[in-house]
Amino acid sequence: MEGDFITIHKGLLPLSWLYGIGVRFRNQLYDLGILKSKAFNVPVISVGNITVGGSGKTPHVEYLVGLLKESVQVAVLSRGYKRKSKGYVLADADTPMPMIGDESYQIKKKFPKVHVAVDKKRVEGIERLITDEETCNTDVVLLDDAYQHRHVKPGINILLVDYHRLIIYDQLLPAGRLREPKQGKNRADIVIVTKCPKDLKPMEFRVLTKAMNLYPYQKLYFTTLNYKDLMPVFCGEKRKLSEIKPEENILLITGIASPRQIIYDLQPYSEHIVPMTFGDHHQFTKKDIQKINERFEEMPEPKIAITTEKDNTRLFGMEGLSEELRHRLFVLPVEITFMLDQQEEFNQKILGYVQKNSRNSILVKGKDDHKAANSDRSGNGSRTISFRNN
Repeated sequence: MEGDFITIHKGLLPLSWLYGIGVRFRNQLYDLGILKSKAFNVPVISVGNITVGGSGKTPHVEYLVGLLKESVQVAVLSRGYKRKSKGYVLADADTPMPMIGDESYQIKKKFPKVHVAVDKKRVEGIERLITDEETCNTDVVLLDDAYQHRHVKPGINILLVDYHRLIIYDQLLPAGRLREPKQGKNRADIVIVTKCPKDLKPMEFRVLTKAMNLYPYQKLYFTTLNYKDLMPVFCGEKRKLSEIKPEENILLITGIASPRQIIYDLQPYSEHIVPMTFGDHHQFTKKDIQKINERFEEMPEPKIAITTEKDNTRLFGMEGLSEELRHRLFVLPVEITFMLDQQEEFNQKILGYVQKNSRNSILVKGKDDHKAANSDRSGNGSRTISFRNN
């Protein structure tokens, strides 16, 4: 049920109280306008959370990319967590994973025509994307994991909340996993409860909606994970999950924040799952590869190995994987699906916002032509229209 992955370390609650003072003070400085947030004259959509650990950001960003890429030039900007570079880096087809981080690398490989860049300073990163010759055709910027990065004022702020780690039941760091107080959700224009069980009943949706206690200007959506066919990493043919036999042994290799979800989701297919769990964004070493080889070799037949898309970006280039493992290693792609028939409504909100605010949209062009015909009027400067006003 919701909240079942939450653990509260009560002995650390005094430290959480101190941590909360600092976070609240910082947020208040922004709310009062003492610290400034910068708006841009291109649509900016932020996707993030207020908890430590995975909430499904990458598949939701990929969903937005897939939604927008056919009609506008999309750019994705993240900080490039645990990358081996500094400053602003624009990815191309040959950019190695360590230079931009595993998530950005994954998105660039999936969507080669999308601009993918990393920069810890998001304001500077957006300015580079919309002014540099290579990327000045950018129509919309997707900010990955930037909910706490308040230097930027996005047009749409999307907050992701893990169904199994609902923020309403959690506590601030270090006792819990909240990066900021629960009231931080009030900055969101859209809240998405992610990783929902597919069999949620109408009553459970109503309970969740009431528990989230959102404002009228906020819209609540629910998504669930949808696993696609297993894809071979090195050789072989793809397999459907339904083709896994109950007696088949699975070595599950993960270096993600919340591996419990994928373990739970694979259990209906196999009774024998052997997890090898590493830290989030773990950089695999030769010693790790040796341990993976040994664990796989010890497992009885029949057997396969499965890893996530994110982990595959770090495993693929590693040397030392045994031939047996290379022939039986699969990646499990995942995408998100909206529940309660909410997909079309969500799509229209995103597309409508981008169309109204894009520098190159027909609506903007028509507005500019109208202003040119009435040049005696003042106030013709560009502006960013807030999603809440649409």
